[in-house]
Amino acid sequence: MFEKLRGPWKKMIKPVAQALVTMGFTANMVTVVGAVGTTIFAILTGLTGWLFAGAVLMTIMVVFDSLDGSVAALSGGGTAFGAFLDSSLDRVADWAVLMGVIIYLVRLKNFWTFWPQLGFWSALLAMMTSFVTSYVRARAQAIGLDAKNGIATRSDRLIIILVGLALTGLGLPVAVLSCFIAALALLGLITVWQRLSTVHRQARQAGLTRPEGPGSAV
Repeated sequence: MFEKLRGPWKKMIKPVAQALVTMGFTANMVTVVGAVGTTIFAILTGLTGWLFAGAVLMTIMVVFDSLDGSVAALSGGGTAFGAFLDSSLDRVADWAVLMGVIIYLVRLKNFWTFWPQLGFWSALLAMMTSFVTSYVRARAQAIGLDAKNGIATRSDRLIIILVGLALTGLGLPVAVLSCFIAALALLGLITVWQRLSTVHRQARQAGLTRPEGPGSAV
């Protein structure tokens, strides 16, 4: 949903990226700092229950992490390993943010009531769809296809989680956070279906599908 803002966002953060290049930062350094910072703040947010402060700090780390592409472009272009590192550490950060939500919910005194339970199971489902969404794209690229589409890309997922955390941290009931996470899980399922459908259509058009026989792999 927010992918259309990528171009204007890149222009907005270019001065910051230029400053980092001047300071000697590399794209890989930005990637590592952003992912590690997001992971640490996410877990601490769950343990402390300081949702608003945690959401603000994680937002700063996510914004910092988004600078790696601009830093790479200003430093002569990215590398294959840099793209691999960024994608890999993004999965760690995605896991950590949802794990922070899970830790927070589990530590609630009323954890076994409806709203915390809804948030807990929705977070587990959202974690699965987050990984599968990225995996489908990676596997599609491996066979020469493209699957970048979907109603909820990574930036969308992070915004939903961080807004839910911030609003709950400002005093709204935990039901608000649980509803945001439930919406995230639903959008994640839709995105996985959209990408699988896209890959199936592209594979059929490219002649990469064939009838399964007795010896076909499962």
